Amino acid sequence: MHPMLINAVKAARLAGDIINFASRDLGTLKIQTKTYNDFVTEVDRAAENIIIETLKEAYPDHGFLGEESGDTNSTAENIWIIDPLDGTTNFLHNFPQYCVSIALQQKGVLTQAVIYDPVRNDLFTATKGRGAFLNDKRIRVGNRNKLQECLVSTGFPFRDFKHLDTYLAMFKDMIKKTTGIRRPGSAALDLAYVAAGWTDGFWEIDLSAWDIAAGGLIVQEAGGMVGDFEGNESWLKTGNIVAANPKIFSQMLQALSPHLTDDLKTAAANTPKVKVEEMKDKPALWN
Repeated sequence: MHPMLINAVKAARLAGDIINFASRDLGTLKIQTKTYNDFVTEVDRAAENIIIETLKEAYPDHGFLGEESGDTNSTAENIWIIDPLDGTTNFLHNFPQYCVSIALQQKGVLTQAVIYDPVRNDLFTATKGRGAFLNDKRIRVGNRNKLQECLVSTGFPFRDFKHLDTYLAMFKDMIKKTTGIRRPGSAALDLAYVAAGWTDGFWEIDLSAWDIAAGGLIVQEAGGMVGDFEGNESWLKTGNIVAANPKIFSQMLQALSPHLTDDLKTAAANTPKVKVEEMKDKPALWN
């Protein structure tokens, strides 16, 4: 395991300990509303603090982009992108679907990723070019080749409803064109499940970088594809994301494309297209 990933795993597990301890007595938590339907607890803040403290001790010159703390030293070449508790609403309702998400971006490129589910003690990790793992066992995306046979996941709009009609149109088509849709409530885990082959694809509108940075890299390193709604590589910047195994990715784009509004067609002409690469072209990752 890469040394930087080792430190990220350490930070994620420490945050997970805080989350698990707090889950034993949710009634005592102090909860604040950031915006409509968007909550933050003292657990979110404590978990993010321990992550930043742990990583800053190892890498004092690195920058941080955290959901609760915002930008710190954002001009640094190395920036950690942190969601200390992805799925806060689930956590507050004792619904066991939430996680810690940490990614490292080096000179604009995602290179390390950790998603830790403290409920199940599941640890998803990836280092760019070295594959993706669940609890030290290599994982890869599924191999279904027909969208109609696929189980896909998504996330409903919950705080900003400007794209609600567009989303509902997408959702309606996806219901008809897949075998099932799931909405667990944690985008990071949704992406991790695509990487593990437990679901075949995922899409969502208007997410934040900390929601998808780690999961996006894990999907890619598991042999999957990640892009925006036009198949371009601006997904981390725009927050509009589609992730799937290579055989399903283009089919999902095709199903979603009739519903794209002008503001969702965000890819500039010079934005690279995601390249479809068959898994057989990367034998070092899959053997």
